[in-house]
Amino acid sequence: MASNQDNIVPIDYTHREYSSIREDLMEIAERLYPETFRDWSEASFGALMIDAVAYVGDQLSFYLDYNVNESFLDTAYQQSNIIRHGRILGYKFRGTDSTYGTLAMFVLVPASSTGLGPDPAYIPVVKQGTTFSSTTGVGFILTENVDFSDSSNPIVVATVSATTGAPTYYAIKAYGSVVSGEMAQEKIQVGVYQQYLKLKLATNNVAEIISVTDSEGNEYYEVDYLAQDMVIQEVANSNYQSDNVPSILKPLLVSRKFVLERDGLNSYLQFGNGEEGATDVVADPQSVALDAFGKNYVSDTSFDPTRLNKNQNFGVVPSNTILTVDYRMVSPAASNVTPGTVTSVTNTEMSFTNITTLTTSTTEAVINSLEVSNDEAILGAVTTPTSAEIKRRIFDTFPTQDRAVTQADYESVVYRMPSSFGSIKRCSVQKDPNSQKRNLNLYVMSEDSEGKLVATNSTIKNNLKTWLNQYRMMNDTVDILDPYILNIGIEFSIKAATGEDKFTLLDTAINTLAEKYSTPFFIGEPFYISDIYSELKNVPGILDVLTVTLSGQTGGNYSGASIDINTNLSPDGTYLMVPANAVVEIKYPTTDITGKVR
Repeated sequence: MASNQDNIVPIDYTHREYSSIREDLMEIAERLYPETFRDWSEASFGALMIDAVAYVGDQLSFYLDYNVNESFLDTAYQQSNIIRHGRILGYKFRGTDSTYGTLAMFVLVPASSTGLGPDPAYIPVVKQGTTFSSTTGVGFILTENVDFSDSSNPIVVATVSATTGAPTYYAIKAYGSVVSGEMAQEKIQVGVYQQYLKLKLATNNVAEIISVTDSEGNEYYEVDYLAQDMVIQEVANSNYQSDNVPSILKPLLVSRKFVLERDGLNSYLQFGNGEEGATDVVADPQSVALDAFGKNYVSDTSFDPTRLNKNQNFGVVPSNTILTVDYRMVSPAASNVTPGTVTSVTNTEMSFTNITTLTTSTTEAVINSLEVSNDEAILGAVTTPTSAEIKRRIFDTFPTQDRAVTQADYESVVYRMPSSFGSIKRCSVQKDPNSQKRNLNLYVMSEDSEGKLVATNSTIKNNLKTWLNQYRMMNDTVDILDPYILNIGIEFSIKAATGEDKFTLLDTAINTLAEKYSTPFFIGEPFYISDIYSELKNVPGILDVLTVTLSGQTGGNYSGASIDINTNLSPDGTYLMVPANAVVEIKYPTTDITGKVR
């Protein structure tokens, strides 16, 4: 008589897919129930039950693997989960990228009573928020006030009197910084008090939050983290004409605050847990000096910054009100424009020194005379970072701890620059070999409207300079430079398998390489010729890859920089060594990649 142990079927826990689970179930059924079920054909009820259980087991195994993988940054695949892991490690996803540039502005101002120069009373200030449009329909917003009375602005005679020949109007030229996008507003009804309230904005592609106010007029400030109590507020400088400083930065203690969180295209306002009317969230700085105990004299009392938060509520949460959220939204896929394409003024906001004393018709003529044009291309990153790129930026962000010391620190800080300052597609930090000091060369690249690498414009460089000053070491000097762009071409020769259509096979091979090299290279990254062999060998129908050669592409629309291919090949010929201040690009894959089929 068989013992119970003879009926024990060992379970192989490595069998987790449909076919192996089904085989195990069949073995168990045939061994333990040989007299009960004998019909195991595909149309039988027993086969139906085994197939159903195997299917459920396969589904459970899949979701178990998926959930485990998404629980760790290394193995996570879904972008929203990668961003969530990055938030824990201190990485702040920038969201939708913006493009920044400079516009040349022209206005006609009537001549003064003497005819010598424009009338100062009619010289305007173009206000921040004035909007423009390109010939392709891309919108741009002025980010700063442009004062046409600045002495550095060029002035020329525009029109003269037909009878006397005296000047009647002068043309004044000035420059202003613009950012891509358009302004939008959203009103959100907020109910009763809720701890750690989180509100989702209805609009995708929110580039930045301009302001958040409730129906009672209270303003909520965006902070990097809810424990932050102080923000730097930009205040207009009333003494601008004498010291040429348009704004003053002042610290401001805030109790109403929020953090902007993103997961892909969606944006959320995250508040703290302070209730309206409770104890003040932020303490008075005058009351946070350390108390002296046990002394009948005063020696010294120190300021205790840890007591600024009295109740640790991380800010007041809005309740029973209507929040008005003003923000700028942008479409990153179409926000790059070529020179001379931003020509339309869609909404003009101007101010004059004392408009009450001016003639209405004349001021309207000045306002309507505003014309604009972009001398340089307005550029930025037009492609959203891939999941792999976001992971790399998270890994580089965590060790920096909000300071830049090493090369990886500087590169991480550059990629973390908020989208409101502009976008950098590629960057590389190198120690200046000719400097005895801590001088660093920061090479940066942007993209044009077609996703091709181009030099970063001066506006983004100035913003990057301001951004880096918050993190760099005091004894570090950083030069922001343009790397050389090395345009190269690929020529290959392949052998087709018997019966393959050579023309179709050649198109497939070229398209395969074009797709592989559609992502821009990193600055200083070598070009591996062995990767071309590997890609072509995986194309169905290619029997062998005979030759692969590289060539430099210059002249016309290509970059003026070049590289000697033969001199810079590795000793074994498997890769092209690229200088640290250069980047490789296959600019036009359909023409730069050619091949032959034998």
